Amino acid sequence: MKSDVIIIGGGIAGVSAGALIASGAQVTLLESESMIGHHTTGRSAAMFIRNYGGPAVARLNEIAEAVFENPEGISDQPLLTPRGELHVARADEAEHLERYLRDAEGMDRVTTEEALQLCPILRPEAAVHAAIERGAQAIDTDLLLQGYAKMLRRNGGRIETGAPVTAITHQGGTWRVETPKGTFEAPVLVNAAGAWADQVAGLAGLAPVGLVPRRRNAAILPAPAGHDVETWPMVVNAADRWYIKPEAGKLMFSPSDAVPSDPCDAWSDDMELAEGLDRFSQDVTYEVTRVERSWAGLRSFAPDLAPVVGFDPDATGFWWLAGQGGTGIQTAPALAALSAAGVLGQPSPVSDEVLASFSPKRFRTA
Repeated sequence: MKSDVIIIGGGIAGVSAGALIASGAQVTLLESESMIGHHTTGRSAAMFIRNYGGPAVARLNEIAEAVFENPEGISDQPLLTPRGELHVARADEAEHLERYLRDAEGMDRVTTEEALQLCPILRPEAAVHAAIERGAQAIDTDLLLQGYAKMLRRNGGRIETGAPVTAITHQGGTWRVETPKGTFEAPVLVNAAGAWADQVAGLAGLAPVGLVPRRRNAAILPAPAGHDVETWPMVVNAADRWYIKPEAGKLMFSPSDAVPSDPCDAWSDDMELAEGLDRFSQDVTYEVTRVERSWAGLRSFAPDLAPVVGFDPDATGFWWLAGQGGTGIQTAPALAALSAAGVLGQPSPVSDEVLASFSPKRFRTA
């Protein structure tokens, strides 16, 4: 099957980029699993936090925020729900919080007493220092993903699930991608394969950029007795020892781990989860007696922690869209716009300087 653009990867990165690219080109998206969003996209804490990701993604957050607030063409329902994000630190963790606040905007310092009012199960010693981003909001990931998928199809694009890539060749200006579903050809190939992005590059005969997938565990805990957790903000230990987020009347918990992993369908690790719950128990008055369910996802990081977006300097028509780390959901609208502009030859929504900071060229030696 021939098209203008082939996208490998049916997570939020590939689907959102495909939706926008399809407005000006014929797009075929290939997803190895039986459904889109099976891996990291469907396992995210899904928050829009302006200060998350640091200076490297600040411009992306700005662009994405406008889309989240006005998701015309994506959803006729709000994609964001007010939540807030409270950072807390013990006395010996103050530097972690101060480091975060140096580049942060819209953060308010709060007292220990105010932190405990926002999240009553915190121990005072766990919130000696605290600050809150009141504007942080929860993202409806499924609504976002399915909205972009509908847009992709509405714009004439095609999504092929159950189509793992087995071989990639490039000849005569055409990329040829082999899958159990058949052979797909296009002059442009978008590598949005998440944890597998370096492997896809290898199949195409290109050098990797050094992505490291890192496993993060998560679990659903029962709500503490006598508390309405839906009024609480997301609460993050500033030293990355744990975080919690209200989720449908319960608490989503994560030990904030980042364990290097091979690309895989990640599963939660009982020991890592137990160690995280032990750290959490030292900071709260809530005794966790059971875990209702647990899971894990892989977040992939480039060596400099910034996204990898742009044409590969060693191959014509090979576009990277990878290395989003933990910011993949909230930056998806911005990276989709950047990718659509690059692939379609349109003006970029970001400066040349920002483009260069994301380009895979930065990992190639002269």
